Amino acid sequence: MSNINFWLDQEKKLVNPDLFSEVAKEWAERIKNEGLENKDKNKITQIRKFYDEVIFFYDQVKTADEENFQRLLPFIKMIRAKVYYAKGRDLITPAFQEFIEKCLDEVKTKEDFKVFMNFFEAFMGFYRYFEETKKSKTSRDQKRENQPRR
Repeated sequence: MSNINFWLDQEKKLVNPDLFSEVAKEWAERIKNEGLENKDKNKITQIRKFYDEVIFFYDQVKTADEENFQRLLPFIKMIRAKVYYAKGRDLITPAFQEFIEKCLDEVKTKEDFKVFMNFFEAFMGFYRYFEETKKSKTSRDQKRENQPRR
């Protein structure tokens, strides 16, 4: 599994060129598959709650200077506690918990948070894709099983 490294070169503000494509896709597929293996976990609505929270903070962060961002950072990092809560309620799998943990570990500055928000957005696009393709494959398989054999 790909490690989550936001930056190719942080000083030059060069984002990892594979972050929004290959890395996001790998994590989305892994998390979706783990959710399918453990029924009723990693539902799109549950994952979306965390994404919505990141968007909520992004709306505050985009107009904040670095000092005000540092005031928001503890509340952003509190997403980790919410992930543990969801894990404790058996709503998410270890893979999603690891995803959020690794991302939050990368967030130290306003620029880091912007990359995190964009990465999560890319992840959500791939996650939705896997949600639909896995769902249609499952329903096709169920239809085949229910058809009488000749």
